Amino acid sequence: MEAIHLWWIGEKDPGPRTLEHLQLHLGRAIGLPVAVWDDPARPPDAYDARRKQWSTSRILAWLVQSGPPGLVLAVTDQDLFIPILTFVFGEAQLGGRAAVVSSARLGEPGLPDPRVALERLAKESVHELGHCFGLVHCDRPGCVMGRSSGARDVDKKRGEFCTTCRGRVMRSGGEAR
Repeated sequence: MEAIHLWWIGEKDPGPRTLEHLQLHLGRAIGLPVAVWDDPARPPDAYDARRKQWSTSRILAWLVQSGPPGLVLAVTDQDLFIPILTFVFGEAQLGGRAAVVSSARLGEPGLPDPRVALERLAKESVHELGHCFGLVHCDRPGCVMGRSSGARDVDKKRGEFCTTCRGRVMRSGGEAR
């Protein structure tokens, strides 16, 4: 794989720190260069007015059609869903090239330190890109590929792959460090 493209598709300005932090975190965890893809396009028809959320499947399909070449991780501040769940932090194409993550549910009202939400977003970004490298959920304590049903579950994960998952990423084209 050549590089990972990080694409902000949210509504509010993420601020320079968010994308810079994700670039550093992803580069360190996966070992590939990470570039910001600066394009004002946004996924049409991905918003579901009935649910008041954005469809990850529609976003992923749009990313494959409209995104940059290679791996692309879309980052948003909007609430995401898949039909069988109330919400998701993100979704990726298993073994594919597109993933999306959202910061919408990673912060909590009264969260004393905004860096906590940023770290959660970084962990979920690595997690979703892990799926692009063919990884499924991992049961090893602390592995970034563990399942997260709530934001506090994300806090229990390290921001990196366990030894087994790291080896799988390396075999599939990443350099996971």
